[in-house]
Amino acid sequence: MKKRKIVVIIPARGGSKRILFKNIQLLAGKPLIAYTIQNSLKSNLIDRTIVSTDNEKIADIARNYGAEVIMRPDSLAGDESPTEQTMIHVVETLKKEKYDPEYVVLLQPTSPIIKLSTINEGIKMIIESDADSLLSVCEIQHYYLSGHFEGEEYKPDYSQRQFSHKMPKKYRENGALYVTKKDFLINNENRIGGKIRAIIMNNVDSIDIDDISDFELAEKIIRGDYYEQN
Repeated sequence: MKKRKIVVIIPARGGSKRILFKNIQLLAGKPLIAYTIQNSLKSNLIDRTIVSTDNEKIADIARNYGAEVIMRPDSLAGDESPTEQTMIHVVETLKKEKYDPEYVVLLQPTSPIIKLSTINEGIKMIIESDADSLLSVCEIQHYYLSGHFEGEEYKPDYSQRQFSHKMPKKYRENGALYVTKKDFLINNENRIGGKIRAIIMNNVDSIDIDDISDFELAEKIIRGDYYEQN
């Protein structure tokens, strides 16, 4: 496969509502963000690994693990700041250095279990299919009858009810991996759209660190204790 210019962006704000400085909390002896950085650096398909942050402490740790750092403005560091704007900020900053990637890969530090092989396979898939974007998904398990609440009353949608073995498999976005053509990202301000491909991950690798219980589960997986207990 022809060598392409590919940059990884790892977004890591200092703010976190549930866990203070979540992105650098220790997970099995290493800062959470280190797993994502090290995966990116191991890939022979990736040119540069950039951490986008608003926090100097996160920046120092990212550099210690081999990543480049681009400090983002406060306007891109809020709870509701679009990730795409952070990605575009990195791309525009790199353009000033005369580096113009063909593809932008977004890796989340909160998805530390994703395999290097999955990242590489996702990159190859989007290039070989000439898709505009790619995301990682995992199967939704135990999908039966859906419904909604009206006040305290549950309203099931019986039109969707069928035998479980006849139900089509359904998948959800797991947030671990996104790959987007740089031009599509800039022109549409969206990391997903156009001609889309998806790479399927298992539910264990798809764990997303959000609270303390997620840290505990991820540590069991990394230390090899998870399958013994389940």
